[in-house]
Amino acid sequence: MSGTSADGITAALCRFSGRSVRVLAFKTYPFAPTLKRRILSAADLPLAEISRLNYEVGLAFAAAAREFLKGRRRPAIIGSHGQTLWHGPDAAPANTLQIGEPSFIAEATGLPVVADFRPRDMAAGGQGAPLVAAFDEFLFARRGGRPTAVQNIGGVANVTFIGPRGLTASFDTGPGNALMDLAARLGGQGRLEMDAGGRLAARGRVDEKILVRMLEHPYFRQKPPKSIDKNLFGSEFLRRHFKTVTPRKLPDVLATLSWFTARSIAQAYRRFGPRGLSTAVVSGGGAKNPVLMRRLAEALAPVRVAPLDRCGIPVMAKEAAAFAWLAWRAAHRLPNNCPKATGARGPRVLGKIIPA
Repeated sequence: MSGTSADGITAALCRFSGRSVRVLAFKTYPFAPTLKRRILSAADLPLAEISRLNYEVGLAFAAAAREFLKGRRRPAIIGSHGQTLWHGPDAAPANTLQIGEPSFIAEATGLPVVADFRPRDMAAGGQGAPLVAAFDEFLFARRGGRPTAVQNIGGVANVTFIGPRGLTASFDTGPGNALMDLAARLGGQGRLEMDAGGRLAARGRVDEKILVRMLEHPYFRQKPPKSIDKNLFGSEFLRRHFKTVTPRKLPDVLATLSWFTARSIAQAYRRFGPRGLSTAVVSGGGAKNPVLMRRLAEALAPVRVAPLDRCGIPVMAKEAAAFAWLAWRAAHRLPNNCPKATGARGPRVLGKIIPA
């Protein structure tokens, strides 16, 4: 799995049994800095360079898979999400683009690979996202009990609401880490990739007027099913609200953006979440940011906020484990989408299988 922040490739070795999953091992392999820069600037690349980038990212995925499997139990199958360059669920026709040619993974490992999961859901009238919703339901759906929110904060933030009878809704809540990372790169003038640990945000002052304006974005009022491309809350959005991000302004910008992420999540819960919500279980890079987690807890109170690893799955392994599960389902010709989340016309088997 490589998320919209393009921090690197996360591999997880998983064992599935009944309605449980065990993450036996996981590791993240950072992208080389030059490759990361090209991924993040892909929108400005000519067609020939995008084609080349598809193969370069595929080779990086293959190298990560080969290295990760050294000395470990050989899995039955590999699932690869790829690297999202574009997600346009509301275009005509709906379309999405994940790169990272999976043939290289099959060649490097000698294992079958399942990839390109999103298009089949879109062909069936869905948004092609969030695909992790089906895995969330697999993990957390139990009869009885109070509703739970399964919240991921990656480059984009998404939530799955699980009620006493299963999934009630799942959608992208809005920005996650990608917008804050962008501000850090701009304000850090090339010296920063992110606000590690939220340290700069903790020093800054929130601009309440800008925060209120940002929370008025029409996406937040749109009813699910819905999903976004990270660029909806990208450089143009940042310029519109902050004009320029300078080193002097950076702590205040990051303080405001961290509250924006937390408040947009809380706003989504109030508008579209079930009554009686008890807990929000958080995964993704945002769960490693103590400042963001404190602000999320304050925004969601009295809902309890807890990192996913307290439920037995490491916070940084969850999405990689989800695509392992999606691949496992695809290999057995079992539906692996979630029509309630994506809006697809019905259950479908997602993913294209490359034999060993």
